[in-house]
Amino acid sequence: MSRRIASHYTLINGELERNIIVDIDPSGTITNISHAENIDCEASVEFYPGILIPGMINSHCHLELSYLRGAIAEGGGYATFASEIGRVRGGYTAEERLRAASVADAMMWEQGIEAVADIANDDLVMPVKEQSKIEYKSLFEFFGLNNHDTTSLVNLASKYSNASVTPHSTYSVQDREFCDICSRYSELLSLHFLESENEALLYHYTGSLHAWYHKMGWKCDFLGYGSPAKRVAECIPHDSRLLLVHNTLATASAIQNIERAISGHVTWVLCPESNRYISNLCPPVTLLDEMGVNIAIGTDSLASARSLSMVDNMRLLKGISLEKLLGYATINGAKALGIDSTKGSIEIGKKPGLAIIEGVDFATMTLTTDSRSYRIL
Repeated sequence: MSRRIASHYTLINGELERNIIVDIDPSGTITNISHAENIDCEASVEFYPGILIPGMINSHCHLELSYLRGAIAEGGGYATFASEIGRVRGGYTAEERLRAASVADAMMWEQGIEAVADIANDDLVMPVKEQSKIEYKSLFEFFGLNNHDTTSLVNLASKYSNASVTPHSTYSVQDREFCDICSRYSELLSLHFLESENEALLYHYTGSLHAWYHKMGWKCDFLGYGSPAKRVAECIPHDSRLLLVHNTLATASAIQNIERAISGHVTWVLCPESNRYISNLCPPVTLLDEMGVNIAIGTDSLASARSLSMVDNMRLLKGISLEKLLGYATINGAKALGIDSTKGSIEIGKKPGLAIIEGVDFATMTLTTDSRSYRIL
């Protein structure tokens, strides 16, 4: 059945507009967008209080870690979090892990998330993603300074559609394997990037990460690049589609070096709830915004966040207009994943899904503690 949908405000072309009616055909495709001064007088219009937006794009998630919700205490810092996740993750059955992933997937769908860039270490929860209404891009992450076998992960990813391989980060993969994976899978790469100051310090042979590696007897063959940003700029093919995730310690020079080197599509994915949960750091969203780069939002995992709510993450990004925040969560994420021809914006011919954000303070056009999202299509 065709539907006519309206709300207090609608996100259209990056702006919040009033008096918009969106016509949807039975397949979910947008067939018409019109203005009407008296929406309540229009025939057969479904009116929802709040802001009408396209389905949101979660640009970084670890669905498989949903079973660790609440298992790791908040505020311990990145090193403690990494240690704790290694300690606790083996204490759950496959059934518990699958059940938690199914619940988290359903929750994201109900909240209006349309597509997800999802990081994976194994394929246990792939059946959940393959049966989901959400469109998943699965990225099997390669890591380990003593791990030189990319074949097993490449073979695993080849079993599934919409799946590929990506290096974990610039500090956890030796150079040959890093360059090989980046070259082979340049259509979509995702790196955990500058989440901790010790990532940059490692390249100067100091910091806790360097001390740990030294204690374990692990050698790094990539420190000659001088910095994580220079490694990205020099090693990743310049036509790549690249997601750089977290970026809590990204500087203007690092951003410039990478943006200048990679002529493809670089997206700076922010996960502020995860950063708050782990280390109480805030990503430099104002700096990134001022530099005009493509910014998107991710939720990270329930091991490092209280929820997988995109609204909760938007609320934590201070000093940015609501229109821009909604763009980060929708069209910017769609561009990041290369699916903006069909999703991410309310346009005729697209099938983006539709959601409502309610609990907005319309006087200041800001999100409140009562703001939440829910799917209507």
